[in-house]
Amino acid sequence: MKQVWIVDDDEEMARAVGLMLKLLDCESVSFLNARSAARTLLSGRKPDALILDINMPEVTGLDMLEFVRRNQAWKGLPVVMLSSEAADVTVDRAMAIGADGYVTKPVTLEELERVLGDAFRKHQKGS
Repeated sequence: MKQVWIVDDDEEMARAVGLMLKLLDCESVSFLNARSAARTLLSGRKPDALILDINMPEVTGLDMLEFVRRNQAWKGLPVVMLSSEAADVTVDRAMAIGADGYVTKPVTLEELERVLGDAFRKHQKGS
């Protein structure tokens, strides 16, 4: 079973995404801020994928994405961005930094399954 970390300061959204992941046969771990997720990564634990909210106080999802992409140990980690922002400039920036997918809130089960599946396939191929 794949483990997916959800990093979102909205506890209800994190819970909803966690339930969807359960339906997709994934285990989820939720973090209410990027700092705690980063600390856990630095401690040596690593998920099979990350879902990052963009708009979080202090450390944004884009900051977390940059942090992950700068570390060789996490190069192959699939990362999907989750945001209420659908502006092209935000999506383009996330993809340029290294996001593997982008979904807008509220996300549907089908959309999450598609984007997460694409991200896993991309990294299985070694892209």
